[in-house]
Amino acid sequence: MAIQGDALVIEDAQASLTARLVSSSSAPLLSTRAGSSSGSLSETRSRGSSAARPELSLGQLVILRLVGQGADCFLADQVEVVGAGRLTPGGEHARRLGPALKARARALGAVRALFDAQGFLEVETPVRVPCPGLDLYVDALPAHEGWLITSPEHHMKRLLVAGARRIYQITRASRAEELGPLHEPEFTLVEWYRAYAGMSCVMADTEALVRRVVAAVRTFAESPGTGAAATARGAGGDSSGAGGDSSGADSDSQARLSDFTYQGRRYDLAAPFLRLSVREAFRRYAGEPDLSRLAQDEDRYFDLLVSQVEPALRELSQPVFLYGYPLSQASLARPDPSDPETAERFELYLAGVELCNGFGELNDAAEQRRRYEAALRERRARGMPVYPLDERFLAALEEGMPPAGGNALGLDRLLMLALDAPAITQVLAFPTARA
Repeated sequence: MAIQGDALVIEDAQASLTARLVSSSSAPLLSTRAGSSSGSLSETRSRGSSAARPELSLGQLVILRLVGQGADCFLADQVEVVGAGRLTPGGEHARRLGPALKARARALGAVRALFDAQGFLEVETPVRVPCPGLDLYVDALPAHEGWLITSPEHHMKRLLVAGARRIYQITRASRAEELGPLHEPEFTLVEWYRAYAGMSCVMADTEALVRRVVAAVRTFAESPGTGAAATARGAGGDSSGAGGDSSGADSDSQARLSDFTYQGRRYDLAAPFLRLSVREAFRRYAGEPDLSRLAQDEDRYFDLLVSQVEPALRELSQPVFLYGYPLSQASLARPDPSDPETAERFELYLAGVELCNGFGELNDAAEQRRRYEAALRERRARGMPVYPLDERFLAALEEGMPPAGGNALGLDRLLMLALDAPAITQVLAFPTARA
């Protein structure tokens, strides 16, 4: 039995019951029979009083009101059954919720410690905007006289124009019609920008952030009394989220990170992350040597990416940066000077899960306008929602944005991996199905 907030949670090997205390008086005590075959509440005599044993069967969830303090046993007339039913996935979610929330708090602390130690400024920008961006593959959710952001990118780049040099943000973002094991319409992004830096520098940030969060969460999950064992399994790490090398881990944590496991498969997070060009990935795993020609057939490009390339990345024993995307797949990234047919865009994959989307940022206002106007025409042609051009963002680029690198990382997905959970719903307090 354990107290979680104002609820007294009673557990045995088979059943999970939530009790709430109503009053205090002398009456028979009720307690669980740990390991009993029936999984029901049993009656314990106290001070000569008696009370009827609740009729409960294996697998039922009983909710009892609580006012005041609880204990391992509680008086029979102190409880009132206000609901009963079969233990459901929702009940299982409730049992995991406390440890997941604490792990999320550790992760947030680790992110802030990493960036604060490097002189980044944490910022806030609007979540409801008049112009949500024109990425051809992302739709925004409408809000009163505007839309919810799909990313804080436009406003953060305007801060770069205003003189900010290193900024980060932990924010809620929303995207329409996204729901599945790795997708929720509302989710948490960690987004950051470095002025006068490029893609490689932001990749290094990303490696450090992933290690820092995994170390913090895995160590917490392994700590006695956290109750996280049902949610997290595997290697641990440094939970401080501060100090040390760029990974935030000491030598013992480094050794454990090298033995990180997710869903039974081992991955080495201590070694430098792999880097693989998109061109080479399609050649190696999909038998497509000509990326430029393939990118002209959008349907085939995405079919091979999902069916051939991403499953192959899942089999790698290390995280891998996929970089050098076709220009048509990177509307906000600058062209790569060494390969003008591709853009300075990267994504990080761990256990086959895409964690982030980073750029060497495009700061050419005329080129950005041209790309957005082309996206508008394509959206109209496809019957997709059409959004206004963000003229304030384009005006800021015209004023002059310094060369910069940036990244947007999905914190929910990273937390899912760190806690060895099969879906992001298990690391969210209120996923869509239970909102």
